[in-house]
Order: sequence, then structure tokens, then C-alpha cells
Amino acid sequence: MKTKLKIILFLPIILFVFELNSIAQKKGNLEKPRTIITTDGEIDDVDSFIRMLLHANEFKLEGLVYSSSMWHYKGDGKGTKMVSEMEMTQKLYGEKTDLRWPGVQWMQGLVDAYEQVYPKLSTHAEGFPKADYLRTLIKVGNIDFEGQMSYDTEGSNFIKAKLLDKTATPIYLQAWGGTNTIARALKSIEDQYKNTPQWAAIYKKVSKKAILFTILDQDATYRKYISVNWRDVKIYYNSKQFWCLAYLWKTAIPKELHRVFEGKFMGDSIINNHGPLTKMYYSYGDGQKQVGDDDHTHGDTSKMTTGQWGSFSKYDFISEGDSPAYLHLVNVGLGNLENPNFGGWGGRLTQSKENPARWEDGDAASDFNPFSQKMDMAYAQARWVEALQHEFAAHADWCVKDYSAANHPPKIAVIEGNQLTVKSGQKVTLNAKATDPDGNAVGLQFWQYQEAGTCKSQAEIKQITPSKAEITVPKEAQTGDTIHIIIEGKDNGTPALTRYQRVILRVGE
Repeated sequence: MKTKLKIILFLPIILFVFELNSIAQKKGNLEKPRTIITTDGEIDDVDSFIRMLLHANEFKLEGLVYSSSMWHYKGDGKGTKMVSEMEMTQKLYGEKTDLRWPGVQWMQGLVDAYEQVYPKLSTHAEGFPKADYLRTLIKVGNIDFEGQMSYDTEGSNFIKAKLLDKTATPIYLQAWGGTNTIARALKSIEDQYKNTPQWAAIYKKVSKKAILFTILDQDATYRKYISVNWRDVKIYYNSKQFWCLAYLWKTAIPKELHRVFEGKFMGDSIINNHGPLTKMYYSYGDGQKQVGDDDHTHGDTSKMTTGQWGSFSKYDFISEGDSPAYLHLVNVGLGNLENPNFGGWGGRLTQSKENPARWEDGDAASDFNPFSQKMDMAYAQARWVEALQHEFAAHADWCVKDYSAANHPPKIAVIEGNQLTVKSGQKVTLNAKATDPDGNAVGLQFWQYQEAGTCKSQAEIKQITPSKAEITVPKEAQTGDTIHIIIEGKDNGTPALTRYQRVILRVGE
């Protein structure tokens, strides 16, 4: 459960420069996170990819790799048949020589569209990569069959080289499909070094460097190979929260938030009249059909009321099930990259008791849902969907509008800092500051993210001024307990954009 204080007053724009004092701005955390994306090309991967390109200034893309999954594989062209190792697809498809394969050109097509909007897009924020650079990152990995990892490929060798390079910073390996190409890269490293004097150092280096972010298990290679032979490699495993951005979004998020996924918002604010890139975004009833995937019937208007996921209208959101993998990397001031249990735009994951290298969602990562008044396994993602959908709409505007005609996010800072030592029962004053690049007013809210902290009790939050709140630490708080206070700043631009700061109160002796 969270305590939330709504502030109706808006802060005037602060016209002086101040030093951001936040977790996300610490010297060691200024470097953008490195990441490689592996994808099987499902229609929701395409939609995730389009949004990802509009956030590509937020992280350092180092690879875009075609891979396979239990849902999509090319086949070997020799008529070889296979049966899925995964129970669901085994029952659905039986024995196949290939399955719903969309080919190895769709990323290139999206990068071509990105290139057309880049001149305008890049004027709104620094760091958007050029299309020619993105093209150099596209590689073909292990795609012949589900779970195929028996030989090296261009994609697996590319990942291997990144894991072995001299840069010590972590690489987030996103598995939008199966983990097989990543598994092959690790197997190739093992094959090369296992029986050499360098093995211990190589194992330690790679285990410290690689962080997997997986959406479900879409083949068996993590379970059968990676978790056994690379037990110390971190994995962020999302099997419940991602549904807020996937096919079951209507049941995963509260009805009160459906508006930003429905056709009116998606069509007007993102898909139409925003350039060639977002026009390629798959939505219900849009008339589009992905080559190679016979199951992609969502664009057919006659199917919208009879689909397995419910009844939909034109331009309604279909799915971006893989987007949490990179939304976790987007720095909006929540500091979640420091610890996935903090929670952020990519959801919230808790550390496994069986394997400390594994972070996962599920019951332990449930948040209190204020709409249902119950603990909810999906709400750690659902709580952010309105803000991230507005962000998507703003970035779509950036594709076609001049800087002066579009909205840009505010900046929030906390004078007292982001980590404070407190005592039980103590009153703590927090002073927030906000600036907005467009001159918009910024409204502030102070609220406790109770599930992210370890203190079981609610702190009392009292408004003093529009930018100041008094936090009373619960008397029953124990030494070592943490209390997470979120300062949320939302501007009054169109669409309204939100940024945050997190203050962690740690109870001392």
C-alpha cells in the first residue's frame, strides 16, 4: 500500500540553474547503460522496437540480433521437423519444419523509417543514434529452430565479443524471444576457455558483466544451459508484470487506465500523422499484415470482436510485451537501475531466495492496487502506464514537430539529497525543485512507495508548501529499515510528462 499526497498547486518555473542531487546523477551512474537486444520478430516485438527507437537516446545500443523462440523459427530449409520443448507450443503446433517466421529484414525496414524522422527527432534530445550506426548492429543469430544453440552464428559471435571486450561496465542482454543466441555466445566462451588457466577469470568477468532481462521463458536454453553452467550471471525475469503491456492488457491494468491504450489515444497521439515510423506500428483493425505470421490477424477489422484476447476497436493497442526490458534502462529519476526491487517504468523485481543472481516478479513483487484495493502482481508495472504512454505520445510528436511546438519532460531535484539517515519517529523535511524546458508549470506529489522499502509501516506525509513536505518516520520503524519517498513532478503540457526523484530514508540506531 502507498501513501500518496496530491498537490493541486503548480510550482512556478525556477529560472536558475541548480545542481541535481540524485541517485541517477551520481558520478558513477552518468554513463548510459549498454544493451543488446535479441528478438524473434513477433508483431509485439515490432511494436516494442518502434517505441525503443524513440527512446534510443536513453541507453547505448550495442547489438540488434535476430533470434528464434518457441513461437517463431525459420527452419533449416531441409525439411527437418521439430516438436517444441515448451508445453504450450507443443500442444498448439505439434511437429513443424518452421513456424511463423517473419524473416530477417523487418528491423532494417524500421531503421529506414527511423532515418526519415531522425532529422526532426534528434532536435528534441541529445544522443539519438544515427541510422547508419544502427544498421551496423543488426546481426543474424540462432534462428533455425526453437532453442537451437548447437553452433556459432554471426549474432552469437557478436554477443560473445561484447562480453569479452575490455569494457567492464555491464551489458543488459534483452531476450525478447528465446535465450538461445545468448546461450550460444556463453557456450562458445565456455568451449574456448573452460580447460585453460584463464577460465576462472573469464567466468568471473562474464558473470559480473552480463545481465539478462527475459520476458517469459520462450525456449528451454536458460533453464537447461545458462542457469546450470553460468549460475552467477544475473537474470531479471518478468513473467507477470509484462502483461500490462502485452496481449492481456485489458485484464492486467485497471479499467480506469485503459484510455491510453484505446484507439482514440493510440491513433490520434501516436500512430497517425506522426511520420513513417509510428505508422508502421501494429494495432487492431489497421489493415496491416506481417509477412510470414499467419496468426497475425489483428489488423483485420472482422476479427476485432472475436479475438482470443477480447473485443477491440480500431487502433487499439495490441501488445508490446518486451518493452519492460528496455524501459528498465530509461532514466526518469527513479534510480531503479541501481536495484530492480526499487521499481520503475520496467516494473519491479525481487531477489530470489534460492538464487541471489535471479530477480523475478510474482507474488513477492506485488504492489497494492488502489483501484481494486488489493495486492496485485501486475501493479508494479501498471502504476506507470499512463506516464509512459504520454511519454510515447510526446516522442511521436518529436518525429514531426519543431522543438517549440512539442512538450519535453521536466527535471526534479531534492535539496536534502536522495539518501538520508533517520530515526524512528523523526520528522524529516524534503524540499523539491522543478524546472521545465518548455516553461510549463509543474505539479508535485510526494508519496511513499511502501513495497520498495523494507519498513512495514506507512510514513506520515504532510504538505507544508507546494514544494515542501514533512515526512514523519513511523515510531515502530526498526534499525536498518528503509522508506522510499517518491517525488513525482508532472507538467501541464500536452501530453503531460512526468519525472521523479526517489529519497530513501534509512533508519539508523
